[in-house]
Amino acid sequence: MAKNKKTEAELPKSGPLFDYAPAPESPAAAGEIATSYGHFIGGEFVDSSGSEALKTVNPATEQVLAEFAQGTEEDVERAVKAARKAFGDWSALPGSERAKYLYRIARIIQERSRELAVLESIDNGKPIKETRDFDLPMVAAWFFYYAGWADKLDYAGFGPNPRPVGVAAQVIPWNFPLMMLAWKIAPALATGNTVVLKPAETTPLTALRFAEICRQAGLPKGVVNIITGDGRTGAALTAHPDVNKVAFTGSTNVGRSIARQLAGSRKKLSLELGGKAANIVFDDAPIDQAVEGIVNGIFFNQGHVCCAGSRLLVQESIQDELLEALKRRMATLRLGDPLDKNTDIGAINSAAQLARITELTAAGEAEGAERWAPACELPSAGYWFKPTIFTGVSQAHRIAQEEIFGPVLSVLTFRTPDEAVAKANNTPFGLSAGIWTEKGSRILWMADKLKAGVVWANTFNKFDPTSPFGGYKESGYGREGGRHGLEPYLNVEARDV
Repeated sequence: MAKNKKTEAELPKSGPLFDYAPAPESPAAAGEIATSYGHFIGGEFVDSSGSEALKTVNPATEQVLAEFAQGTEEDVERAVKAARKAFGDWSALPGSERAKYLYRIARIIQERSRELAVLESIDNGKPIKETRDFDLPMVAAWFFYYAGWADKLDYAGFGPNPRPVGVAAQVIPWNFPLMMLAWKIAPALATGNTVVLKPAETTPLTALRFAEICRQAGLPKGVVNIITGDGRTGAALTAHPDVNKVAFTGSTNVGRSIARQLAGSRKKLSLELGGKAANIVFDDAPIDQAVEGIVNGIFFNQGHVCCAGSRLLVQESIQDELLEALKRRMATLRLGDPLDKNTDIGAINSAAQLARITELTAAGEAEGAERWAPACELPSAGYWFKPTIFTGVSQAHRIAQEEIFGPVLSVLTFRTPDEAVAKANNTPFGLSAGIWTEKGSRILWMADKLKAGVVWANTFNKFDPTSPFGGYKESGYGREGGRHGLEPYLNVEARDV
């Protein structure tokens, strides 16, 4: 044994400790993907009234997966009418009866989780281990949780006899297609509303597969309607006069447009928009634990996360030590096939998003920040971007102020807690923040001073259906999750709809 032992000088100096063979999930597990899709209206798949079709592609290969309908104003009208027609009977059901449907949907999602996880990875580009181990468990958990609220609304703290608002128009983004669907639909149905949902134009497939689950669960026709299309369809939906509630997750610019559009109307509105979260590391933080939190905070889902920790604020005295450890960890990240179970970083969702990331990183270099990325071979097809960090970043740099929505981390330093708070709050956004320190009193002090809807302590990107999520300032308003997530779908004044 002794003579086979390598000396320290003979051991590899860099790279992953273990080398894994590819372990791809079978694309066939996603089930049959139709060549073209219409809308799901009134419990049936129907053709669009228009002839325009869009295509969704696999971002890892640029292969066209399917065509889907570009929703027209007439399609929106049909979907809203179907939801309005279903509202009377659905809202009149006892909460315990609505709960049965939600529980059934949750169980079907669990039963079909492998199929849905693979389909999500193919259409979105995120690694299968994320869709399998995070997205799908969260989706099922959201339906289970709100099923439990359906017969307890009188005790939710929103007054006696809270009533549903009516028809909810919901527009969701492409970064967590199925999870954002669950965040919107589960509380809406639990509170007795009906839904018209529009998925993002780059990731419609799991929403359309969810329509099949609604039929499998025996959900009454018209309670959930799904129309596809781009921003034109979304604008027509949110502007429809017979919609009572609008829920939007997406860019700040579109959120502003919707807010202007609905100003003066009686429609309820909740917006979950962009972010530029600060991940703040103090000199007493456990370095290795903090590094894992930093990596999870910015490289999870390729950085396509509204609450991503895209600004690292590190106390000046430990900057060199932390960055050295961070670079070592980044060198072990595996970029490649999203269906490979070993992959850490998948494909960027679209060519347009890749162009946005490329533009902002070029601006970072032009403004004087120093760029670093580990050695990494990018696939020849698809949309890819290396995990990247910038040092020497000032608060005036675009990469410190604008949401990149990609695997790019800007590093700034601070000396005192007051300076950390000032720099963390120096952003138009206010969605999330992270604090790394061993002092509980400092955590509480920082959390009180930070202008962020969610503050994580010695962790990052932790979600639970019982906990509310949402932002301040240009990150939007309203909360999703927890008891708070019921309020946007309830008319607490008990007016008739």
